[in-house]
Amino acid sequence: MFIGAQVSLYPMTSQFVEVITAGLDALTPYKDDLRIETDDMSTLMVGAPEPLLDAIRDLFAASAKRPEHVTMHVTLSRGCPGEPDDPSCRCEVLERAQDETLAERQALAAQAVENAVVTGVGIDVQFSLYVMGSGNHMDEIYGCIDFLKSSGTFLESKNFCTRLRGDAGAVFETLRQAFLRFGPAEGHVTIDLTASANSPSLA
Repeated sequence: MFIGAQVSLYPMTSQFVEVITAGLDALTPYKDDLRIETDDMSTLMVGAPEPLLDAIRDLFAASAKRPEHVTMHVTLSRGCPGEPDDPSCRCEVLERAQDETLAERQALAAQAVENAVVTGVGIDVQFSLYVMGSGNHMDEIYGCIDFLKSSGTFLESKNFCTRLRGDAGAVFETLRQAFLRFGPAEGHVTIDLTASANSPSLA
């Protein structure tokens, strides 16, 4: 399986270079576990979903610790048939999920969010889950929505997406669980998300 993300950070400040650099510096501890490639548009990260989502969380949390408004756009993908299998992307959660019911996966997802690390950084996220090539894809999406509503990070449903709010640790754990626990374990699943912190609209 191939698991990865394209990540773009958008600081709303003339000091954008400093904010982006602070975010990228937070990726240093993950360079042994992930393939990380940065260009002028985005940063590609490929690897297992545990370090992958932790790295994205830490990148954004490091940027959001500053007072300026910052947003981030992320495209997450697992199981894309157009990408070669990568042994670094092995995921035990997905391997076990093949034998778990929807209710079991919802319970495990909720437990993971409850045990999430606390970063002390509050963020907002809106995201959409896309389950590809599955006849029962709406059952999986509705199951994910039920999990989200009980996750403790759910803020509201919107047209075409769901909004989350809370500590970056809990929010990104919610995203990781949505990404891994819903949709076919061997299928193609993507998430499109936008994160925001320090928005003046909330002041």
